[in-house]
Amino acid sequence: MAPYPLEPLFGRILTPFEQFLQRATAGGIVLMAATVLTLLLSNSPWSAAFARFWEIHLHLGLGRWQMDHTLHHWVNDGLMALFFFLVGLELKRELLAGELASPRDAALPVIAALGGMLAPAALFHLFNPAGPAAAGWGIPMATDIAFAIGILVLLAWRIPRNLILFLTALAIADDLGAVLVIAIFYTQSLHPGAMLIAAGLFALLILLNQGGVRHSLPYLLLGLPLWYFVMASGIHATVAGILLAFTIPARPAVSTAQFDARLSELQQHFHARAVLPDAVDNSLGDPKMAAVASNLSAAANTVLAPQQRMEQALSPWVTFAILPIFAMANAGINFSTVSLGMLFSPVALGTCAGLVLGKFLGISVASWLAVRLRLARLPHGVGWRHILGAAWLGGIGFTMSLFISQLAFSSATLQEAAKLGILIASLIAGIVGLTWLYLAGSQRSPA
Repeated sequence: MAPYPLEPLFGRILTPFEQFLQRATAGGIVLMAATVLTLLLSNSPWSAAFARFWEIHLHLGLGRWQMDHTLHHWVNDGLMALFFFLVGLELKRELLAGELASPRDAALPVIAALGGMLAPAALFHLFNPAGPAAAGWGIPMATDIAFAIGILVLLAWRIPRNLILFLTALAIADDLGAVLVIAIFYTQSLHPGAMLIAAGLFALLILLNQGGVRHSLPYLLLGLPLWYFVMASGIHATVAGILLAFTIPARPAVSTAQFDARLSELQQHFHARAVLPDAVDNSLGDPKMAAVASNLSAAANTVLAPQQRMEQALSPWVTFAILPIFAMANAGINFSTVSLGMLFSPVALGTCAGLVLGKFLGISVASWLAVRLRLARLPHGVGWRHILGAAWLGGIGFTMSLFISQLAFSSATLQEAAKLGILIASLIAGIVGLTWLYLAGSQRSPA
């Protein structure tokens, strides 16, 4: 009998980066669809009911311990902690074995990310130098990785592959900067007792890591109280996701050489069962064959680090559930309430100018200075026209910008103005970046 064609049955083997690109592209499409749906609902006859839905209270309690928050609050402080946990896992992977692992390769995206944070904040400050609106300087600092990478992947046949690597590394470094900004500048008040408990839990998680614990369950069980006490301490709860991610073991239980030896041993056992005269065509009728297959699955888990397993398991949930839910809870704007005053308000103008012009100037000028001063080098095959195109795409600041706007402003009016600026800026940056790179690129053969 002819052997089964493996690729149609199991799919092509993708590298972690290829999986990331597929997820980012699909995630950008889903996030865009969720945003459009949210805007439609917010401007429909059901707009009031849609707004009230997110204000429904969800109560959790056990004895004297009680938590009562709106759905909107649970999304922003609960579900988004999982998003930040995934960001932390991706950042740690890049620092250990990715584009940020080599100082020479990491220099350009890190310096570009720094410029892409400082310039937008400065532009926003020019429009809002004082008063309650001044707190929104962090809104235009972040780049939305799903939308930006999704646009680059659409142009993959016209741009160098290293440009995608550059923008990916820049966006991940940008995410780290946004997390630091949230933790340092958007913390209202601190409660030392809760901070001390959170620090103790974090230290215990580090001890588990250093002690060689490779099972995911202890980390997740300690991660829940870490999230609670970080939130109770006054620091935003999502920071707990980053802290937890950095304690997850990045080394597997067995080496690749040990796994290879075990794989050969199990393959011999499996082959011996498969060639028997009375062999069946599936493992259901052969318990020994099923046992070998089960051992093979267990062995595959041991060669993957807990960090890799968690990232693979969590990524689809964050991409296709958490981020769309966040968009639906936060991106709604009733355009009937939008006036010229709001459209041209300092918050909307500062946000829009910061994301579109600030990101472009900050990323491109910082990159040019880094190369000019020989602190970094351009990636192979990437020209300045490509860097400038990526700098325009950096102005797509959707997810993180919306998130920071909720922290920066308590006023609903200021939040709506910031939302409007974010949506307009992201649309402009996406269209300009896409057009720029299409015109600057040249058709190339797929790698």
